[in-house]
Amino acid sequence: MRSKSEKPSENLLEELQTARSHGTVARRVEALRRVTDLFINNAVDYSGEHIRVFDDVFQCLIEQIEASARTLLANRLAPIAAAPPKIIRTLALDEVIEVSGPVLSKSERLDEATLIEIARTRSQAHLKAISLRRVLSEALTDVLVARGNEDVVQSTVSNPGAQLSEGSFTDLVTRAERDDDLATCIGLRPDLPRHHYLKLIAKASLSVRRKLETAHPELADEVSSVVQEATQRVRAAAMTRQTEMARALVRSLHEDGRLNEFQVTSFAEQGKFDETNAGLAALAGVAVETAENMMIESRNEGVMVLAKVAGMQWSSVRAIIAMREKLSGGSKTDMLTLRDAYEALRSSTAQQVLRFHRMQQGTTPVA
Repeated sequence: MRSKSEKPSENLLEELQTARSHGTVARRVEALRRVTDLFINNAVDYSGEHIRVFDDVFQCLIEQIEASARTLLANRLAPIAAAPPKIIRTLALDEVIEVSGPVLSKSERLDEATLIEIARTRSQAHLKAISLRRVLSEALTDVLVARGNEDVVQSTVSNPGAQLSEGSFTDLVTRAERDDDLATCIGLRPDLPRHHYLKLIAKASLSVRRKLETAHPELADEVSSVVQEATQRVRAAAMTRQTEMARALVRSLHEDGRLNEFQVTSFAEQGKFDETNAGLAALAGVAVETAENMMIESRNEGVMVLAKVAGMQWSSVRAIIAMREKLSGGSKTDMLTLRDAYEALRSSTAQQVLRFHRMQQGTTPVA
């Protein structure tokens, strides 16, 4: 009786010798089927050495066989965690998507370097297959978001196992300004940072308002009111536990007289958006919601108005603007020009602009 250690290599050598001696494609395909059956039926028992033998034989047998046979092999090997790694890589790199697709979407044997290589060089169909994987790292999703078409991006964002980087979120929120389906998809992700969520809602609400007003001009005022109310409800629903804790901390510091410009600057330098926003609102004497709307504007005027009302020094304003740039991934601003503009801004003018913002939102000053 053959031992388990002898069985795989002996059977494989027999199958390989038969295929080579006859030399026909049909014989290779039949040998491939038998070898695949042999591997799958005993995969859990094979050692690393056995798997390496299978790997070499698979590589030999798939040479010059038709795509349908390679596709069958890919579908059978893709779900197996211990599948031979070299043949899995070969199948993944196949230009025929019917062959590579099952491996790209399912195989746990593929290393990240190979996946990233394929995502950077292969077709949109290959990218779509990768986007369906159970887990996607930030490095991989960065490539999918950067290279992918609408279908690939939508699939990636819809994947709960996809980890999205700050840079990808920034890119996606920008794209969502002209894609309502993508905006909805992004907005439903539980890991979407609040500052991105607020930007997304601000842009989406404006888009909805314009569409409704165009369709029903006689109801423009009513539509505007309804959209504003809906936006406020969505904003409230988006409040995360982390945001609540941040606001509670700042409120406690303010009530105890411990909140000052230095503390708000420290929040900004640490990249803490919620704490910075709440602290700036408290020092400027405005509602947190008012400060949020001004903080997420693409321009820096809102931040400078709040800071001027709060009596902040330019060094603090610079820290807040730097935090905004880092979180949004936007281009660097000319700090010298902004500094001159901030120093030239009068407190009375800032107060007037702030009153205008309150009037638009129907908010009252915070005592």
